[in-house]
Amino acid sequence: MAKLTRRELLAAAITGTATLCCPSLSRAFWPSGRQAESDASAGPDDITGHIFKNSAPDEPWKWAREAFDYIGTSDLKTTCMICPHECELSPGDRGICRSKVNIDGTLYSLSYGDPCAVHLDPVEKKPLFHFKPRTTAFSIAAAGCNFRCLNCQNWEISQARPEELRHYEMFPPDVVKAAKQTGAASIAYTYSEAVTFFEYMYDTAGIAKAAGISNLLISNGFVNKAPLDALCDVIDGANINLKSFDDSIYRKLNGGRLKPVLQTLKTLHNRKVHLEITNLVVPGYTDDYNMFKRMCAWILEALGPDHPLHLLRFFPKYKLNRLPPTPVDTLTDFRKTAMQAGIRYVYVGNVPGHEGTNTYCHNCKKMLIRRHGYLITQYNIKNGKCKFCGASIPGVWS
Repeated sequence: MAKLTRRELLAAAITGTATLCCPSLSRAFWPSGRQAESDASAGPDDITGHIFKNSAPDEPWKWAREAFDYIGTSDLKTTCMICPHECELSPGDRGICRSKVNIDGTLYSLSYGDPCAVHLDPVEKKPLFHFKPRTTAFSIAAAGCNFRCLNCQNWEISQARPEELRHYEMFPPDVVKAAKQTGAASIAYTYSEAVTFFEYMYDTAGIAKAAGISNLLISNGFVNKAPLDALCDVIDGANINLKSFDDSIYRKLNGGRLKPVLQTLKTLHNRKVHLEITNLVVPGYTDDYNMFKRMCAWILEALGPDHPLHLLRFFPKYKLNRLPPTPVDTLTDFRKTAMQAGIRYVYVGNVPGHEGTNTYCHNCKKMLIRRHGYLITQYNIKNGKCKFCGASIPGVWS
């Protein structure tokens, strides 16, 4: 694996260049081509992924690490405890996320030190609107995901195995060093599904935190409470994609479950991690008005009014490429409904120029932050307070 020079690293991070080639992977070591993947639906309304039988390598590769949390048995089976799927793998099997494998009774992560995407992003892109505005986040992703979202925007990396993609060699100290070189205020674990490369994220976040760099979890929130509690010791902010407020829709649109995601939101709130929530409004799936009202009511009761809610416009993508985009009027109505219910900061995404891209004081209603895309053109928050009325604005503003 070729290592990045500082010049190559900075160029890649700033321009979003994809990845470096890895000529050392041999066909003898890895199965040739993509095997038939056993993620067919368990039923007509459930697209949850399945375990990939007999698809693990014979031995760990350079970018493999023993898994963070799993149970082993005397017959060499392993049960991964990172996410609620809790995949039970026999030797030679690969988990639903495609990155966990059982090799001779040890569970390994194959997504350690081999990010397939490295970018330097505005923190607003995550989206995080109340966390260190006008700073950049050094963003990394590794292959894999524990969901099968029909509308995935990054399916080329989320629905791939680590060995199928070209990637950088960047172990945790290298990521932190690169973040410093680019002047990033934070490191974001993003693009695919951060829970999938939990071990890589956890080790990197610990080093970054010690170096004074913030850590951001951008995730579907489908993670067990014990590993999430451990992660909360080293992360500073999170955006969780609450994809629906109906378990049956989670099953047929995402291949997941609602209850564990709600538990994740509660845990982050209780651990006082800065939290923002994203909800993609997909026509025919998540645009039901009554369901949205129930979601808002739950947020207020369980989390309170101060966590920003981002309502994103859907555009045709991946396996839902024949659906129409979300009507802007629907997003406008949902934003009004959420704010009338009592959620103080509700944003509209993927609609340039919409008033819902700006931040308004919940107390005096004056504009605090004007955004043009990811560019901030007006900023009226000082020491975490509204410049006009002095109300404290929830967030991390330093």
